Amino acid sequence: MTNARPPLLMGVLNVTPDSFSDGGAFLDPAHAIDHALRLVEEGAAIIDIGGESTRPGADTIDEATELARVLPVIRGLSAQTAAAISIDTRKPRVARACVEAGASIWNDVSALTFAPDSLATAAALDCRIVLMHAAGDPKTMQDDPRYDDVVAEVAAFLSARLAACERAGVARARLILDPGIGFGKTPAHNLQLIGGLGAFTAPGRPVLLGASRKRFIAALDRKGPASARLGGSIAAALAGAARGAAILRVHDVAATRQALAVHFAVETGAPAR
Repeated sequence: MTNARPPLLMGVLNVTPDSFSDGGAFLDPAHAIDHALRLVEEGAAIIDIGGESTRPGADTIDEATELARVLPVIRGLSAQTAAAISIDTRKPRVARACVEAGASIWNDVSALTFAPDSLATAAALDCRIVLMHAAGDPKTMQDDPRYDDVVAEVAAFLSARLAACERAGVARARLILDPGIGFGKTPAHNLQLIGGLGAFTAPGRPVLLGASRKRFIAALDRKGPASARLGGSIAAALAGAARGAAILRVHDVAATRQALAVHFAVETGAPAR
């Protein structure tokens, strides 16, 4: 199911020393803001800012450290762009502070399960919420992930989280679903999830696909660093767009935008508007 128009692009901005792809590159707030503005110029409609790495094996950090990393960037960026700002965090108090500082999306890799007050905080905040599936926590999620039917099980989890959000007072219209590529999944699981992405569009909520530079790409081709996975990232983005993804979370915005423009021009017989 190809979308009528290209998905929105969410540009990745990790202000951490240890993220899997660009850890340490944007610790300086001024440098981070400049990079975010470059991503917006390249076509990002959303900038996703993360202050805690959730790569496989990562440790949890305290709230004060996370806030010290992200708040100066959110405040500075919100004053310079109309692009939406997303805060990538599992912690409700971090999310609340970031929304107050200018973020309008809470991207939670735990689907609001990390803290007892996650659901209540989401209900109180006037922002969109990304509910992502992850098997276990970042420290252990890649130890031995197993599913009988990964698409069905992830879809059931996200459906249950939608219901839990609605019971807690979070309007369904504010929710976005993410199957969690690379979060407690083998390469085979990741491929099945991308191939079966239509299952996640069934509840009628936008689906976000975050496959950019993930390790499964290297498993399919020659081994190499995350920065050498552009071709595979674009292939995953096009596959996701063809199956109904509404948002693509990517590191390489300009290249992905161009690939989508050509893809949709071919599919529709006319340039995308």
